[in-house]
Amino acid sequence: LVPFLAGADIYKYVDGHGHVHLTDRPDHGGYRRLVKTWKGWSEARVDFKSLFKNRQKYSPTIAQAAKVHRLPPALLHAVITAESGYNPEAVSTAGAVGLMQLMPGTAERYGVRNRRDPTANVSGGTQYLRDLLNMFDDNLVLALAAYNAGENAVINNGRRIPPYKETEVYVQRVLKY
Repeated sequence: LVPFLAGADIYKYVDGHGHVHLTDRPDHGGYRRLVKTWKGWSEARVDFKSLFKNRQKYSPTIAQAAKVHRLPPALLHAVITAESGYNPEAVSTAGAVGLMQLMPGTAERYGVRNRRDPTANVSGGTQYLRDLLNMFDDNLVLALAAYNAGENAVINNGRRIPPYKETEVYVQRVLKY
């Protein structure tokens, strides 16, 4: 079972006696939707014109971060392509922001005050990726899985890719790029 792919709207019905009934499968019209849940992950549409323009625009920033953190620029380009399609304003449904889609806690950990600032975002994301590679003994697959799902998800899964469809697809996509 992949918890984040499971989803169901929750409906509420208050009967004539004031009892509250909650269900994900209403059986009559008296129920009202209380919570709309996410049904799973899907790949975002990419504006290729902007992607190529922004790839060129941010290449010097990416090259500098790669040099500082001893990573191949091609790896950073692959991660950024998969994460944001080079859109510095990208925001995920989970709240990740910017070119490398930094979550608030990760940004704070790496001193990124403005996640929408491409230079700060790439610097923080690159440092995080370097730390993940160090943590997982330069195993790129595990580092990418941890970048997507969090290092604890990889550690708690026996230092293997967690069984999340999104993470499995993400790792393959970055490796392809």
